[in-house]
Amino acid sequence: MIRRHTAKARCLRVRPRLLALATFLFAVQGSLLISYPLYAQQTDRGKELGRRVKCMCGGCEDSATGCNHTGGSFSGPCDTAKGMQKEINERVTRNESDDLTLQAFVQEYGPTVLIVPPAKGFNLAAWIMPVVAPLLALVLVWFVARRWRHKGMLATASGPEVPSEFLSRARREAGKEYDE
Repeated sequence: MIRRHTAKARCLRVRPRLLALATFLFAVQGSLLISYPLYAQQTDRGKELGRRVKCMCGGCEDSATGCNHTGGSFSGPCDTAKGMQKEINERVTRNESDDLTLQAFVQEYGPTVLIVPPAKGFNLAAWIMPVVAPLLALVLVWFVARRWRHKGMLATASGPEVPSEFLSRARREAGKEYDE
């Protein structure tokens, strides 16, 4: 009986420790489930910003998010793209606006860093010309075809007079062919 009593007492002392350990593990597991993204590309906003900025490594024409060098012993985003992704991540976590983030990249790399040029100034031509050029081409083709059609009208034949004996001979020969 004494042994049972000591075992029971020992179990009562261990139970709060196990309960405390279980509570601690549950809290740690919960904090791991609510982790923040490590890279900006894990958030929708970071991915969208990464698609709007071109990788400036010089080896590709991809976006910072889509940079993927293949071949050899290396495959994946280059160091330049990783650096750009990291900078995007820092700006997203600081909750900077998209325009401010893009402007920072333009100041660092120049306007060629933007995949889609802004629709102002000379870049406006890049937005207008794909619509205007085909329309102008259609108008030009229409005018040329209309002019050719008017030039192509039949006119009366002119030239030297055909002697009547040649005409009568041609009619006779044509008549023989039709009779046969």
